Amino acid sequence: MVGVTSDASPTSRARKTDVLVLGGGAAGLMCALEAGRRGRGVLVLDHADRVGKKILISGGGRCNFTNLHTRAENFLSENPHFAKSALARFTPADMVALVERHGIPYHEKTLGQLFCDRSAHDIVTMLLRECSEANVRILTGTRILSVSASDESGCRFRVETSAGTVFAQSVVVATGGLSIPKMGATALGYEIAEQFGLKLVPCRPGLVPLVLAPEDLANWSDLSGLSAEVVASVGPGKAKAAFRERLLITHRGLSGPAVLQISSFWRPGESVEIDLAPDRQVFAPLLAPNGRRDQAAVAAALRGVLPARMAERWTTLHPPAGWTNSAIAALEQQLHAWRLTPSGTEGYTKAEVTAGGVDTRELDAKTMESRKVPGLFFIGEVVDVTGWLGGYNFQWAWASSVSAGAAA
Repeated sequence: MVGVTSDASPTSRARKTDVLVLGGGAAGLMCALEAGRRGRGVLVLDHADRVGKKILISGGGRCNFTNLHTRAENFLSENPHFAKSALARFTPADMVALVERHGIPYHEKTLGQLFCDRSAHDIVTMLLRECSEANVRILTGTRILSVSASDESGCRFRVETSAGTVFAQSVVVATGGLSIPKMGATALGYEIAEQFGLKLVPCRPGLVPLVLAPEDLANWSDLSGLSAEVVASVGPGKAKAAFRERLLITHRGLSGPAVLQISSFWRPGESVEIDLAPDRQVFAPLLAPNGRRDQAAVAAALRGVLPARMAERWTTLHPPAGWTNSAIAALEQQLHAWRLTPSGTEGYTKAEVTAGGVDTRELDAKTMESRKVPGLFFIGEVVDVTGWLGGYNFQWAWASSVSAGAAA
């Protein structure tokens, strides 16, 4: 691959660089090329055998590289305003311009989500070409053993690696979160933050399928694979998060875009609410003059909005209390407010992102630099900024990285 070498064997030779980037994912590569464009000497280290692995599996292999509608409101954080500065500095239009400059064909799928026409490999190749042009050096197969403050060689940091010692003036932590451990996810970024005295917001799986409690699972798991457009919501009153997208029944619970979206907001013990027929009055035919009022009529009406087997199951599990107007109205209301209390999530193994992370109060919003440790930066998923499903997390990776790369 362009500009990448593997250097996993130990060596006594010490290296010196202006900027050392820990992690060769979306955030790390973007930061590296931005710093390299400024004439900074940049070295990227990644423990995997190749960079950009998570990029390659994203979006079903097509990489949902941004969302045209990105705003700070599309992100979860203890400080909801923190992301504004970086997002304004590098916008979706900037990312589109970069993609177009490299001749990468793309398309809008839904809701502003942009995907590569061909493959996510196009995005990785683009980043590597930009890094090569900026004279960025990348070492793969290299583990980080320790990071410490230093005044040796006129540098602020000494980093011990499986490929020897690296002295750096600036260290950018772009190690990602805990999601998808089979791709090599580790807690390294959080450990570095804590080592240097930075606070963390507790981490949890985000954009992850929900597991149903045993009773609910017994009622629905045999319908695995069925899906429907719903509005899924979680949380109280004005704090409620609601998303209108598809729900998917799985052998362990619920998934699909609507459920993944609310999972980032969900906390153990909370119930979720699902409107199975948004903007529809499903049982209106039963209320019509001479309308048929029986279980068959209920099932027939439901088949207009749900898959047949799901409609039949709902009818069996939620029989009307009677056939009066008020009973039918109650049945309608129940359909629009199906409440479930998940027993948990599928965990980091199935989570697309990690919510929580380095507390944004510890970082400068314009540069992503630690307020306590000059020269130490945190970008991307390791920071307590978590986007909705649909390209928002990639846009945060690009934006936070450009901010850091312009300052490191």
